[in-house]
Amino acid sequence: MTAFLRKLVLENFWWKLFSLALAVLIWLIVSFASHKETKPVQRTFSHLPVLILSATEDVHHFKVNPAEVEVTVQGAPRTLQGLGNKDIRPLVDLTGVGVARELRQRVEVSVPAGVMLTHVVPNEVQIIFPPDR
Repeated sequence: MTAFLRKLVLENFWWKLFSLALAVLIWLIVSFASHKETKPVQRTFSHLPVLILSATEDVHHFKVNPAEVEVTVQGAPRTLQGLGNKDIRPLVDLTGVGVARELRQRVEVSVPAGVMLTHVVPNEVQIIFPPDR
């Protein structure tokens, strides 16, 4: 039995050791590469203008305060690398809003597929109605 084990281990020992080292190296490379690509990263976009969505019959000139927001998104590094300010759209939906003096609306953000919204600062804006209302 010991002769069999000795032959199993020692016969072509350097080839077996080389094969084992090569297998470990390949496993480490694949493991590191797959871990690196799947780990999401965050990116922050500053000074994005808030768009106002209103009904077509509503021709008033609404204003928002503040007029710009900061948006943080999360996604794959390759996806976020090609992302620009024009791809992220913060907007306030005013369809169906009647006459009001003080109104605060939540900022909704449209992001491309494969990108997840993390947070918006500020998440609400004040709507300023024109004085003729």
